Amino acid sequence: MNFIVTANTDIGTTKSTNQDSLSVKKLQTSQGAMVFAILCDGMGGLAKGEVASANVINAFNNWVQQELPKLTVSELSAQVIRSQWEEIIVTQNETIKAYGAGQGVRLGTTAVIMLLTQTQYFIMNVGDSRAYEIREGLNQITNDQTFVAREVALGNMTPEQALRDERRSVLLQCIGASESVYPDMFTGEVKQNACYMLCSDGFRHEITENEIYQMFSPAVLNSEDAMNQNTVSLIELNKQRMERDNISVVLVRTY
Repeated sequence: MNFIVTANTDIGTTKSTNQDSLSVKKLQTSQGAMVFAILCDGMGGLAKGEVASANVINAFNNWVQQELPKLTVSELSAQVIRSQWEEIIVTQNETIKAYGAGQGVRLGTTAVIMLLTQTQYFIMNVGDSRAYEIREGLNQITNDQTFVAREVALGNMTPEQALRDERRSVLLQCIGASESVYPDMFTGEVKQNACYMLCSDGFRHEITENEIYQMFSPAVLNSEDAMNQNTVSLIELNKQRMERDNISVVLVRTY
């Protein structure tokens, strides 16, 4: 299996800084080609969100360089990956909290992390940045750790009400601004001729799932240029519809 990868981020229409950070790497390992990707959305209402998001990106990129080569010597273990990723997130939560306390500010970030191998995906998230698998339609892999997502799960709110609720961006936890963090982990089979997407919440508020699918279905994403062009088109559509947040997307196409 091979991979085409792209990553795009935009400051949006309103903010003075882009607090999102992202990274995507194609890797050659003893188990074949892999892709590692991470996207972090620094908290818009908190000071220095870009510092928090960049720190988490750097910590995971160090894991890719230092730890992943050791793990690929034998069959990858979801339990080991989960343990190591959780340790990074817990450590970053404490580090960012301490930095914020020293600066007299509050800062934090979401994170969605993805490793695609020849056969499996490993995905972890904290907050409301999402991972999707796109084939015949959009399949949201991650679950938002938000107030409205919890209310929908409890039956106290419909999905339609959640989309309009003014509390839709209220996070239950994020890295750097939570007392403790409890990441969610997801594993599954990597599909041939599929698209895997990571996105910040700024990418998905003002456009529909159908609009995303029309531009990101595997049938139309047949090259890196097409992936970039279609991503930019959707980012611009978000901005035309007055999305106020930073907008970030990572795409990985398998073939």
